[in-house]
Amino acid sequence: MNFRMILNILGKVLLVESAFMLPAGIISAVHREWRAAIAFAVMLAAGLVCGWLMSRRTPRRTDIYARDGLVTVGLTWLMVSVFGGMPFLLSGAIPNPFDCFFETASGFTTTGATILSDVESLPRGLLYWRSFTHWLGGMGVLVFLLILNPLANRNSGESMHLLRAESPGVRITKLVPRMRDSTGILYRIYIVLTAVQFLFLLFGGNSVFDSVTLAFGTAGTGGFAVRNDSIASYSPYTQWVITVFMFLFSLNFNLYFLLLLRQFKKAAANEELRAFVVIIAVSVLLLMLNTRHYFTTFWESLRHVSFTVLTILSTSGYVTVDFDQWPQFSRTLLVVLMFIGACAGSTGGGLKVVRVQLLGRTVVRGVRKAIRPNAVSLIHSEGEIVDDKTVQTVGAYILTYFLITLAAGFLVSVDGFSMETNFTAALSCMSNVGPGMDAVGAVQNYGGFSNFSKFILTITMLIGRLEIYPMLALFSPASWKR
Repeated sequence: MNFRMILNILGKVLLVESAFMLPAGIISAVHREWRAAIAFAVMLAAGLVCGWLMSRRTPRRTDIYARDGLVTVGLTWLMVSVFGGMPFLLSGAIPNPFDCFFETASGFTTTGATILSDVESLPRGLLYWRSFTHWLGGMGVLVFLLILNPLANRNSGESMHLLRAESPGVRITKLVPRMRDSTGILYRIYIVLTAVQFLFLLFGGNSVFDSVTLAFGTAGTGGFAVRNDSIASYSPYTQWVITVFMFLFSLNFNLYFLLLLRQFKKAAANEELRAFVVIIAVSVLLLMLNTRHYFTTFWESLRHVSFTVLTILSTSGYVTVDFDQWPQFSRTLLVVLMFIGACAGSTGGGLKVVRVQLLGRTVVRGVRKAIRPNAVSLIHSEGEIVDDKTVQTVGAYILTYFLITLAAGFLVSVDGFSMETNFTAALSCMSNVGPGMDAVGAVQNYGGFSNFSKFILTITMLIGRLEIYPMLALFSPASWKR
């Protein structure tokens, strides 16, 4: 274990996070929110000093192996969540440390679950910071650092372990030979899409502040809004813009790279993309049929149902209607969509469409092998044969995903809420969706849970965002042996 290198990376991350607090502090000062402004100033100074002390010495060895990558990513996300929550605590906006940890981890993991019942009472600087955590966490904190870090330029094999541990999906590939260039391409695409959405929202008559925070939340597929009713009070135009961009940010970012290379046919032939579009279309159709009596016109139904399907599948968590009041069939379908999630390589959470595809094909192969034991049956994905090791890895991941969700739902049941509340809360946090059902439904929040349950759900968010293994590695004794 290269402890000095890990400490060096953590220090650099702390420097980056501290620097990003500056705009939030300025916004607070401009609006004369002095307690929030002072809180940001204190944390900015503390972060710069601590980050400099942690990163000032260059380690003798800069090698990072798989174990180091997992531990580094796990520690990084714990650190940014704790440190990022301190302005809420110091300003007195959220006086409970567990609530601060929950809210900030929910932001960075792009979950969007909140303990706040009156979001609009928060200072503007804190609202900005709350939404910005979505944007930074959407593509990954360490992905951003790899753009700045000379390590990514010198040895892409080492930085690959960091990217693999933080990025969602089955396989991580470089877009171009140098890792620094690959992460730079991804972030440029991310920034351009965010800027385009901001302009569309601004064109729709939204304020600059609302346009920025909504774009941050959509880009990171997070769901923190600056209004108590989430997106319900915004215009239909704004809701449609958010719906479209939730779809765009749910796609594998490698597809955008193919579009830049003008490989349109290859991008359109992507199996995961096609499956994702089919899931959306079928879900919208079924929900519109099942909820037809809840809306006055066809277009109103299409708008709210499309928004809800995309907000769940993309794991954004924005809300325009209280879908917890919909028929049981619709609510059950939404829970299924929480499991599926977005595409691999996107900013969305969930199991990912490609894993669900592989699971389905594995089941089909199992049935074929049972009928014809001696027949050769191969699993293909994107035109390539999927080896048995990948199939086993995906199967183990999905099983672990379900077990952790069940364990989290069981642990939070000590608070006495309904089974529907407990397990949809656990699933929503594991899939980084945000809202669940019943007491944590579309118009509810997580403030009613005990500190113990909030801590469990916070760790569940981190486990889900980091695709399980980096967080589990922190609790494994084997990770800390030299």
